[in-house]
Amino acid sequence: MNSVAGGGSFLSFPALMFAGVAPISANATNNAAMWVGTIGSARGYREELAEHRGLLLPVIAASVAGALIGACLLLVTPQTLFARLIPWLLLFATIVFAASPLLTRNAPKIARHAPWQIAVQFVVAVYGGYFGAGMGILMLAVLAFSGLPSFNAQNAIKNVLAVSINGVALIPFVIARIVDWRFALPMAVAAAVGGYLGARFFRRVPQRISRLLVVTIGIVMTTVFFWRTFR
Repeated sequence: MNSVAGGGSFLSFPALMFAGVAPISANATNNAAMWVGTIGSARGYREELAEHRGLLLPVIAASVAGALIGACLLLVTPQTLFARLIPWLLLFATIVFAASPLLTRNAPKIARHAPWQIAVQFVVAVYGGYFGAGMGILMLAVLAFSGLPSFNAQNAIKNVLAVSINGVALIPFVIARIVDWRFALPMAVAAAVGGYLGARFFRRVPQRISRLLVVTIGIVMTTVFFWRTFR
């Protein structure tokens, strides 16, 4: 799920809580495992990364700064208010991603990041450092406006940004000793294998099917979180 769209945390994070891990520790533990998984996903899209490596530096810089801020906020603030915003963020991201072919059909075909995209990526990285579930769909929504030639190229850059965000956020979590390594280590192995195999598989799936899967995952995740938050 993470390799093609993000959203794996909507399964792994609740699973950790079901196993008895406290919410903030579950979030940090999930971040540690998913970081390894996104490395595998990024490797799976190595051909697309080689083609578009020139686009990475500015968005990686924004991602690193935002992730560090988000992770530090998690350590000093309650999650209640931010948790209530999550369904709305997911709804917005899903709508934008679903409509992006119409919104970008007259966009320049030259692959580049507009300044507003770098700014939005910083905000997404703050979110990713703080909580992270649905972060992949938000990044795909932003990258849809970058003039990249394919969904696979968008996914490739998204996965590198996820590596940056999860990796930087992990540093404060480790320092604060809130990662439960009993769960993080076996989850990391599974995430790495699943991320790589998922990326290699979805490079061969027609773009229309991949986009439909992303939108479907976004709708399901949005519905679940509205139900969990406002029931």
